[in-house]
Amino acid sequence: MNNKQKEAVVLYSGGLDSRLTIMLLQDQGFKITALYFNLPYGCGCCNVSCNFNFTQREEINMKIFDVTKEPYLTEYLKVISNPKYGTGTGINPCKDCKIYIFIKAKEYADENGIEVIATGEVLGQRPMSQVPRAMHIIDDALGFEILRPLSAKLLPETSYEKKGLVDRSKLLDIQGRRRIKQMALADEYSIKYPSPGGGCFLCEKEPSKRLKKLFEKNLVNENTLPLSIMGRHFMKDDIWFVVARNSNESAKIESYKTSIMGIKGQPSVYFSNESGIEYAKELQKAYSTGASLEKREIMLVNKLQ
Repeated sequence: MNNKQKEAVVLYSGGLDSRLTIMLLQDQGFKITALYFNLPYGCGCCNVSCNFNFTQREEINMKIFDVTKEPYLTEYLKVISNPKYGTGTGINPCKDCKIYIFIKAKEYADENGIEVIATGEVLGQRPMSQVPRAMHIIDDALGFEILRPLSAKLLPETSYEKKGLVDRSKLLDIQGRRRIKQMALADEYSIKYPSPGGGCFLCEKEPSKRLKKLFEKNLVNENTLPLSIMGRHFMKDDIWFVVARNSNESAKIESYKTSIMGIKGQPSVYFSNESGIEYAKELQKAYSTGASLEKREIMLVNKLQ
């Protein structure tokens, strides 16, 4: 008789839904590995420390995929800069992003002999990736099954349920954006969870225009990734400039070799090519404290949104 404990990987953002998914599967006797994807432009509900605290308290193994670093970053940037299944109002390729994450989860599960892959997705919660049509597109692209315990009774039965590995009667039928049922369930489990927050930087219209240009020019990599989400951005002669808006950004920019150090009243400026140093100096003057609006307006012709 095989007494090996059942195992599952759960796509774990740190939010309420993924925490409840872990608890529901634990109730069914599963040993859980929580897969946390640290994405370059966000979308997690919490920070790594908070997520680790929860998994440690519940005695769950947490595996971190740091997509802000290689070997994942380059392949992820290719996915989001050339999405197959379209984008939202910004350049957020939600379906393609989900597919990428699920494929990585499947690879991990296969390498470790784990059969069940689960997620905290709730039917109707997110229009780009959690409505029936979007889920169908994602599942077809994957070619393997994803268990969604919070909405399972509203979705087609998976093979996990059909063969009795997962008890469908103990899964849920939650749908929509309201979290009343989830909050009540969290009280039953006596678990804490973060308030919804953050979100994906790729969903924001203005920054997404800038990112699209940076992706096209192949200017974002593991080293320059932090620059892409800070400061004021300019492009002149295919050289990328980032002007700090505050002391924190100045400190980060000054860590780069091709940068001008800021002094009191003058911001630090990054430039992607050494030949851009003279224009960087002009930007520094234009955005110094007390500089005329006329100087700044002259620079706007090269501003990236």
